[in-house]
Amino acid sequence: MNGKNNISIGLITMGVFMLYGFILIYLRDFAPNAKEWAESYPIGKHFESRLAHVHGNLFAFLNIVIGYLLLQFADKLKKIKLISILGLTGLLMPLGILGEVYLGLPPVFVLLGAIAMTVSVLILGVSFFKMNSK
Repeated sequence: MNGKNNISIGLITMGVFMLYGFILIYLRDFAPNAKEWAESYPIGKHFESRLAHVHGNLFAFLNIVIGYLLLQFADKLKKIKLISILGLTGLLMPLGILGEVYLGLPPVFVLLGAIAMTVSVLILGVSFFKMNSK
């Protein structure tokens, strides 16, 4: 794991959550119960679905950036594998939100993913801070 998987999985995840955005547009504007769906905009499944869509794309983008940085600075950074794995594990957050909405799963995956992505970004930031600029 040197960053390549973060980029490829990040791009695929971004595409999937972009498609999910089209589903949300359908539910809001064209579905038989679109009016009720739109009225529940700030609460319930509608709100949670938007959170998944936004965080899915954000965490996908973060994986693309993380992967790119790991590849570009592989010879100067430490803990590359850990940063990569934690970044990918972060995708559990938006997937966990979808699991809550559609499968009634507990929020443990949301928390694990959020913590993993945060730790990944923090370790990467500290690694860059400590990196030799030679």
